[in-house]
Amino acid sequence: MKYAIIAAGEGSRLAKDGVSLPKPLVKVNGVPIIDRLIRIFMNNNATGIYVICNEINPAVQSHLAEIQENGIDGKKVPLHYIVKSTPSSMHSFYELRHFLQDEPFCLTTVDTIFDEKAFKSYIYTLQNVYMSGTADGVMGITDFIDDEAPLYVGMDEEDVITGFYDDAHHCQYISGGIYGLTPSSIDTLERCVSRGESRMRNFQRALVVDGKRLLGYRFTKVLDIDHAADIQKAEAFINNGCV
Repeated sequence: MKYAIIAAGEGSRLAKDGVSLPKPLVKVNGVPIIDRLIRIFMNNNATGIYVICNEINPAVQSHLAEIQENGIDGKKVPLHYIVKSTPSSMHSFYELRHFLQDEPFCLTTVDTIFDEKAFKSYIYTLQNVYMSGTADGVMGITDFIDDEAPLYVGMDEEDVITGFYDDAHHCQYISGGIYGLTPSSIDTLERCVSRGESRMRNFQRALVVDGKRLLGYRFTKVLDIDHAADIQKAEAFINNGCV
């Protein structure tokens, strides 16, 4: 299983709240959030971990180079990273696409906080879906809404995603920003970029339009760290059983 991390944002909202560290290096329970993701991915059979970071934060580049050299927790990490500033998360994904074309992959943004046990089950589901050919992807969803601009997810009775919406649209769940996809999704991504589209939600909508069969996988909570107060929320979530 391959994993990809989008870490190219500027973290402007955190900076406005007085957080001086670049977002990937912000610590939750004393651990940089990018390290937490990498460790979780290593615990879930990572054959490769691919990261994009921007050009304005050399500290992030140095941190990734150190992990490449020394690993995490004494374990070598199959980490590869590119340095490029992009206009959107979808464009960051586009820059990583060449690494992701030969096996299923899971993509997240760097600030995604989720339950590790639920994630292990999620990856197991994604692998089974890929092996059986029963779907083109498994998208993490949650009914915990703590987002400034949530993307609502419509599903049928078999948990097949029918649409992505900017308003509630009678939907119970929103996108958790955890994207489990098969290589066929890259064609859709490339068409989105060629049309001048941006934002990950536009890509997700395009997957549905292209006839991709996507399943929704329920997480109890998925948190994003956009503001200083979110750091405390993430620590409380992890310390209350999300290990």
